[in-house]
Amino acid sequence: MFRALSHLLRGHRPDPTQLVLELAPPPVSATDLFNRLRALGLKGFDSVRLTRNRTVVVSFSGRELRVHEAFLGAPPEVLGSIVTFACGRTRSLRAAARQDILAYAIERPPQVARHRERPHPGDAALMRKLEQRHTEYNRSRFAGQLGSVAMRVSRRMKSRLGHYSPARAHDDRAEIVISRRHIRRHGWPEALHTLLHEMVHQWQDEHGHVIDHGPTFRAKARAVGITPSAKRLLATGKRPCEIDTVGTDQPRELKVAQDG
Repeated sequence: MFRALSHLLRGHRPDPTQLVLELAPPPVSATDLFNRLRALGLKGFDSVRLTRNRTVVVSFSGRELRVHEAFLGAPPEVLGSIVTFACGRTRSLRAAARQDILAYAIERPPQVARHRERPHPGDAALMRKLEQRHTEYNRSRFAGQLGSVAMRVSRRMKSRLGHYSPARAHDDRAEIVISRRHIRRHGWPEALHTLLHEMVHQWQDEHGHVIDHGPTFRAKARAVGITPSAKRLLATGKRPCEIDTVGTDQPRELKVAQDG
């Protein structure tokens, strides 16, 4: 506002759109936010949908932009960063906008307690083998940088091959889960490839990176010798299988850092 008024005092004609934006009250609905973002340069979207979740604050699919409702009260520069993230032409611009958005503090709803599947007694031998390989891979491919994790073989997991879960509290341990169906159907070498994939997510978590399948994940995956993707074509299949669902391979969403 002061910038616009100073231009008036100096005899310059201000940008009327900028003046209106700075004097207007905060948006109170998805429609208000959509119109505000369009005034700031948003293009290629037909609507904005407000969301309320713990992990994703800005995302888009097709021509719909999804924004956490806490950003209704965000200042114009943060809303401008949302526009840049959604419409920026270069990766560097989107990356800078991403940091600005993540730096804007929002109040997140309480975390819903996750009920972890109890290990099956019949899978104890498989779990011990996975723990041994985790220790070996940590030494040989991660320079011993990873901490210990709980290891579990899941009999419920059907559509995914594995999963990494960060620790939920100070007295809890991070966990790597491998699908028992995956081990039985695709074999031990493929299961070990999945284990390494989840260990890369563990590395992301322990080194302060967002747990996703973005550039940091892909670089580390190549370094440890595995497929740098959220999906993998297995030796026994004709279509790629989804390894896990922690993120997306494309920079199309922003995640709030997980509580620690």
